[in-house]
Amino acid sequence: MATFGEALATGADLVSAAERAVLRAVAPLDGPVDLLCFFVCGEDPDEVVLAGERVMAHGGGAVAVGCSATGVIGEGRGVEEQGAVSVWAARLPGVTLTPFRLDVVPEEDHLAVVGMHEPTPSDRAALLLANPYEFPAQSFVEQSTTALGGLPLVGGLADGMRGQDSVRLFLEGEVADSGAVGLILGGDNVVGTMVSQGCRPIGPAMAVTKAEGNTIVELAGAPAYEKVEGVINALPEEEQELASLGLHIGIAMDEYAERHEHGDFLVRAVVGADPDEGTLTIGDMVEVGQTVRFQVRDRDTADTDLAQRLRAFEESAPGRTDSVLLFSCNGRGVSMFATADHDVRAVRQTLGTDNVSGFFAAGEIGPVAGGNHLHGFTACLLAFAR
Repeated sequence: MATFGEALATGADLVSAAERAVLRAVAPLDGPVDLLCFFVCGEDPDEVVLAGERVMAHGGGAVAVGCSATGVIGEGRGVEEQGAVSVWAARLPGVTLTPFRLDVVPEEDHLAVVGMHEPTPSDRAALLLANPYEFPAQSFVEQSTTALGGLPLVGGLADGMRGQDSVRLFLEGEVADSGAVGLILGGDNVVGTMVSQGCRPIGPAMAVTKAEGNTIVELAGAPAYEKVEGVINALPEEEQELASLGLHIGIAMDEYAERHEHGDFLVRAVVGADPDEGTLTIGDMVEVGQTVRFQVRDRDTADTDLAQRLRAFEESAPGRTDSVLLFSCNGRGVSMFATADHDVRAVRQTLGTDNVSGFFAAGEIGPVAGGNHLHGFTACLLAFAR
């Protein structure tokens, strides 16, 4: 039977915090540790490395994987922008673990990602932690659905309190500042994954009638900028304010659905608008014929969506979840909910487990409608059973 432990420790001495966290995390396990996942937030990248090495040193023969972050999650709370270490430990006698380290190498006229293992029929999910500053995370994740035979991919983009130069990845005693690390997990103890995007649609669904790459030129036969102006101007004043804080667009996952409502879209940010050209630029490639609908995100919508997704997840496998790895956007902590504890508390309460660890990511990875995607402002999880 699988057993789990988790702990979060804070303090100015990050190495001491790491030791305290790992010792508390492994204490409840009734046997050797098979897997350690850990996340380190600290001001000094060198101290982050020392803290990560201290965690791995206590792993014995365990597979150990982790990364730096600007905030960590554990013991029912989130801690952002201060020295903290979260450690999740598991004894998984029924689970196979296949670690991997991904690098980018030149190959003829393009760059290729090397190091990924081919899944087996018994594999249930893969965990991925990546450096977002130099690893092609979005293209890799999008292509992984086909390359991995539909295997769900979940995880997050690492970061550091000093930005690009402070990102660190950890795997089996080694430290890297580039690429990606992770592992493939197989066996019935892997319950599944969940993604909460936390947006709600505004305005009508519209067809893309002209597009170039990630630029929408026309919607429903009219300039895209003109269409979004019309949608926003028709909103109540409070929703216009939400749109001004960050407008998103949903790309319909089922083109043949009669209606496209909440939860029917892959949500992407609107990253640019050109009133002279009449175009919108979004955070993904878009094709003519796709159906899109504008979206807004706010605290209440994100809270409601997470609650609904968690209830649906629990209903799909009632009572099976005993432990969770949680990857929440670094925009979902105090900046959205006024507390960094919101997501972890919701997961613990709805799924009925006290064992939830993770980190605040610079981008979250999880499957939606059978395809792996890189997200923003989401909460993604990987659940385990005893």
